[in-house]
Amino acid sequence: MSILLTGATGFLGSHILKRLISLNHDVVVLKRSKSDLWRLESIANKIKMYDVDIVPLEKIFEECKIDIVIHTATTYGRNNESLSQILETNLMFSIRLLETAVRFNTDTFFNTDTLLYKYLNTYSLSKKQFTEWLKSMSDKIRVINLKLEHMYGIDDDNKKFISWVIEQMIGNVSCINLTEGKQKRDFIYIDDVVDAYIIVLEKYAQMSSFNEFDVGTGTQVELKKFIDMIYEEVKKHKDIRTVLNFGVVPYREGEFMDIDENVQPLLELGWKPKTSLEDGIKKLVSEKLK
Repeated sequence: MSILLTGATGFLGSHILKRLISLNHDVVVLKRSKSDLWRLESIANKIKMYDVDIVPLEKIFEECKIDIVIHTATTYGRNNESLSQILETNLMFSIRLLETAVRFNTDTFFNTDTLLYKYLNTYSLSKKQFTEWLKSMSDKIRVINLKLEHMYGIDDDNKKFISWVIEQMIGNVSCINLTEGKQKRDFIYIDDVVDAYIIVLEKYAQMSSFNEFDVGTGTQVELKKFIDMIYEEVKKHKDIRTVLNFGVVPYREGEFMDIDENVQPLLELGWKPKTSLEDGIKKLVSEKLK
């Protein structure tokens, strides 16, 4: 089938793209003209790419018969983007993409959502607002909404928390100031997240107009425990003396201490996580040390 993928130069999108290519899907990639393609160097010659800031969406859909849209492009706000910039990507561009897919009779729209609380920050609010529009449009196009928990893995952005912490430890900084770390999160390795997309892709034709899946392992651990596990793994390879200052940083406003998730619908499709927390950390630390 012909799949249009957004966010392919990013962490999640690049992993999904490589899997789709390995499964011989015909993939069309939307990117910005200034996007860094370092994650796609090994497969750039196998895909058709459009610069979405130059080529109108309508032209792309006219030139390519698109069966499925997989939308992973997002702006988190980590690079001091303004509210309008966050909304432009997470809401306005997403709506334009949805409208265009409907106009060209695309069968199904896969959206990448979050399990974060709606009003936690501008990122989560913008994602939930788009989900409401997806629901309202699901009488015109089948919608698959995948709500992700805390994914991690190889090739993630070093500005994201887990990668940043590992880099700090490997750099043997004197200390890392952290919250108390009592908040629980469901840390899921990137390969397992991609598996979730693929199994839903295999079975989407049997699904109704609007479908949601929580994507997590189903097991939540305290952030402190997760960071301590990373620290012990790094210590196996390097003589580090970094002090973990838990409790120095206050929790962010609106912080939630556990996740409301239900992974049973995904399990019922035949999916299950394959990478343990220990193995995921080993893979990531090993990659960072290269």
